[in-house]
Amino acid sequence: MISRLNIRQLTEEKEESLSPYAARGRLSRGRLEYEEPCPIRTCFQRDRDRIIHSKAFRRLKHKTQVFIAPLGDHYVTRLTHTLEVSQIARTIARALNLNEDLTEAIALGHDLGHTPFGHVGEDVLDELYYEGFRHNEQSLRVVDLLENDGQGLNLTWEVRDGIVNHSKTKVAVLGQDLGKVNTYEGEVCKIADIIAYINHDIGDAIRAGMITGDDLPLSATTVLGHSHSQRINTMVCDIIDRSWSVSGHDNTQDKPIITMSPPVLEATNTLRQFLFKRVYNLRSAQKEAERGREVIRQLYHYFNEHEGKLPAEYRSYRDERARRVVDYIAGMTDQYALRLAEKLSLIKAAAR
Repeated sequence: MISRLNIRQLTEEKEESLSPYAARGRLSRGRLEYEEPCPIRTCFQRDRDRIIHSKAFRRLKHKTQVFIAPLGDHYVTRLTHTLEVSQIARTIARALNLNEDLTEAIALGHDLGHTPFGHVGEDVLDELYYEGFRHNEQSLRVVDLLENDGQGLNLTWEVRDGIVNHSKTKVAVLGQDLGKVNTYEGEVCKIADIIAYINHDIGDAIRAGMITGDDLPLSATTVLGHSHSQRINTMVCDIIDRSWSVSGHDNTQDKPIITMSPPVLEATNTLRQFLFKRVYNLRSAQKEAERGREVIRQLYHYFNEHEGKLPAEYRSYRDERARRVVDYIAGMTDQYALRLAEKLSLIKAAAR
């Protein structure tokens, strides 16, 4: 019998060899609703599996990172971004002797609430909905309520904390944040998110012909490297080196932190500023983004005026109408939102 083997307990005993700063499954603050522990998996492993099998996770494959519904096969989507974040975060967590299972669960769940059309969709919903909208808060709402036919996934406090506090403001890398993650594993996911999007957004921009590799700031590439893999490797190795006290092998720091060295941090911020100037805020990119904005606006106004057209599952929630409309739109993929907006436009035209 599996239950007699105490596989989960054996794994939890192995976690005792982790850094004193690492989270441990047996010491989790628990779930919103109590559940009997799994005989095989720790609570964090169980959370990871629930996220992977969720509908919101599957929809990430058709949500765009930067470019709206691109035709090419190799552009980054929210799903590939999430997998890259997970890989980077797990590498750092393992090297620093942190809880890799918790790190993986947070990374896989961090963008579940992201809108169609990337941050464009997020910005529009934030403007339209009177209570505002932030994708990290929506990600928490997905795992707490919207998934599993309105039952939520009932994740542990540590995973939920990492999800809701992963998002940075538009300040510089490692600058002052709105949210504070309460585990080192969550901090690792936050910085892995930055590493992933800076580097894959450069790749997408080159793929789209917006920039070339030679356009990248020489001051940054000299420090970080001239290729995608070199830059990621430099950043990851630097974080591990500068955060080594988190591993528990070096007790020279009273309160260890996840950080970068000044030269690598400056180079990373230089690349990030370059992306805002040459990619995110480029006129052609803004023109494409406006299409996404208009789609979100049209859908928001339509469903607030025609509440009965919402899918039954969204009509069943006790929240106010505008909140349910936001939940429906935020869960859409790019293509679904585009098709639905086109369909509604045809309906409007026929009614005139």
